[in-house]
Amino acid sequence: MIGRGIDQILSDPCPPELHEDYAPSAMNYVEFAEHVSGRIQTPVGLDYVWGDALDRLRDSRPDARIVNLETSVTRSEAYEPKGINYRVSPANAQCLQVAEIDCCTLANNHVLDWGRAGLLETLDALDRMGIKTAGAGRNLDDARRPAILDVPGKGRVIVIGFALPSSGVPPRWAATANLPGLSLLPDLSDESVELACEILKNASTSGNVSVVSIHWGPNWGYEIADDQRRFAHRMIDAGVSVIHGHSSHHPKAIEVYRNRLILYGCGDFLNDYEGIEGYEEYRDDLSLMYFADVEAASGDLAALELAPMRIRRFRLEEAVRRDVDWLARRLRRESAPFGVSIQKTATATLKVGWG
Repeated sequence: MIGRGIDQILSDPCPPELHEDYAPSAMNYVEFAEHVSGRIQTPVGLDYVWGDALDRLRDSRPDARIVNLETSVTRSEAYEPKGINYRVSPANAQCLQVAEIDCCTLANNHVLDWGRAGLLETLDALDRMGIKTAGAGRNLDDARRPAILDVPGKGRVIVIGFALPSSGVPPRWAATANLPGLSLLPDLSDESVELACEILKNASTSGNVSVVSIHWGPNWGYEIADDQRRFAHRMIDAGVSVIHGHSSHHPKAIEVYRNRLILYGCGDFLNDYEGIEGYEEYRDDLSLMYFADVEAASGDLAALELAPMRIRRFRLEEAVRRDVDWLARRLRRESAPFGVSIQKTATATLKVGWG
């Protein structure tokens, strides 16, 4: 979530005016963060927001870096009257290149915050940066088209994106044959499962590592809905390697089903919520990097390691010991019913076990 307050501390922000009841200016979010964490010396460089996460990425050298980009990349002023509107300027969005992001999934409840013109500008900006997209497009076929990431010497990663109204996506944002929008599933019914399986089949995922990235459910709470679990299992039965779930502002349970990874809620990697009161029990200032090793031939999960981070002054820092312990306890509690264990390592990461 690199829009709004985070956009303001970078060198070329959008105008700060907002259309919220909570705050009239994006600069208010900068002030909230500074009130609790101290002054942010602005403007910051494009690498600033990633902080210690860049060292983790350099050490791990992942073959594919996939994120849910939950903001519009635009200077459009045609805001949607929905209460909260995220945007980052195309110039500031170049921070994604600093982190060498390969794919942004866009099927979420903020990518059209500045209308269809804002979505089209988002698609153009990411294309200019060489970043693949999934889950939104210039029409329905485009929105359903997978992002294809070539991994030299290993194969391909196929990414398909979906959004659900349960995450706050307005139904009018759905792409049509002639209108830009999202790849929106109306629900998680059997009919929606069949549609998703048909899209998956048309994407020719056989022989590749396939990721279904899905924006679903509310922002807060740990409950895993029965229909979410059923949908995830059906997708894996159909050949999906990884379910990349998001919408919750905090990490949720992890499951490994038939040796395939299900992330029910990854939590926010980066946001501008610092200093905002409410929901402290969920520790939305803590985030995770998910390093999944997937066997190219089988699509099965070989290993999963989590790197705990903390958001401070709109920058990612390595989490201190007590915060790593807190995340380990919470993830252990939520994932244990699914047969998944969480263990701390000597390098301040969390190792995930199953089976």
